[in-house]
Amino acid sequence: MNMIEALNSAMDVALTRDPAVTIFGQDVGYFGGVFRATDGLQRKHGLTRVFDAPISEGGIVAVAIGMGAYGKRPVVEVQFADYIYPATDQLISEAARMRYRTGGEWWSPITVRSPYGGGIYGGQTHSQSPEGIFTHVAGLKTVIPSNPYDAKGLLIAAIEDDDPVLFFEPKRLYNGPFDGHHDRPVEPWSKHPASEVPEGHYVVPLGKANIVRAGNAVTVLAYGTMVHVALTAAEETGIDAEVIDLRTLVPLDLETITQSVSRTGRCVVVHEATRTCGFGAELAALVQEHCFFDLEAPIERVTGWDTPYPHAFEWEYFPGPKRVGEALRRAMEA
Repeated sequence: MNMIEALNSAMDVALTRDPAVTIFGQDVGYFGGVFRATDGLQRKHGLTRVFDAPISEGGIVAVAIGMGAYGKRPVVEVQFADYIYPATDQLISEAARMRYRTGGEWWSPITVRSPYGGGIYGGQTHSQSPEGIFTHVAGLKTVIPSNPYDAKGLLIAAIEDDDPVLFFEPKRLYNGPFDGHHDRPVEPWSKHPASEVPEGHYVVPLGKANIVRAGNAVTVLAYGTMVHVALTAAEETGIDAEVIDLRTLVPLDLETITQSVSRTGRCVVVHEATRTCGFGAELAALVQEHCFFDLEAPIERVTGWDTPYPHAFEWEYFPGPKRVGEALRRAMEA
């Protein structure tokens, strides 16, 4: 399966297993979603389980919170992460607070799916990476898969979770494991081992990172598209890097991170979002707090620049394998 097919399979499994699961959002019903992630689900599960919603992100999430309080398990789609901002009040002031405000009597078992990130010539309104806004909010969980197998297992785990989950899907990875070289042919998922996705139910637990490349010289922390870019940079530089796919930012698998950095003594943090107050800043702070006496070099950050995502200069903004490779070399030379 490619990532779209894996996400579709996850929602199909969830709808089949649990009658409380309901899917709605802009164009997710009849049309099957702008990226076709919900294709065929309305035909299979009916008009009351999978349906379209008006163009009102705040309204979509507000309805989901209400349905969750009444025992439903809604999965909603915000067509692009760039459009999620009208819903932030509902997510932060209501969904994240529900369990605490009611002393545990009510909660918000909702999942908000949203394609995010660049690399598709979407410019500043279709390429943003807003995960850092939501990782800052207590009560929200934030998940970002990097391959089809994880996408299905993590999405099922998110849907079955009793607390609100932001599920950001790297849209550049929908059809293949993008290595950052935009001038090369697209590699399909069919040639990647993570495209082997079981048909039925399974979960990838939230809060458990994955070491996708073992190494001894330096630890690379990445998620989403940047996992594949980091792997490419390690191969091209010949540096014995250990690449950790975080999978979920909240909850964070701090144990796997600290064990790796304590062993390698060096750390490079990579993400596509803008640099200032990006999630990489939190990662760097945690590594410094927990691994200070093991560090042999300053922590490196490779990120998007502090500017709206530029359309004409997309590949100057995108932290590709060249920039990641330079950071790896700086970490090794220090």
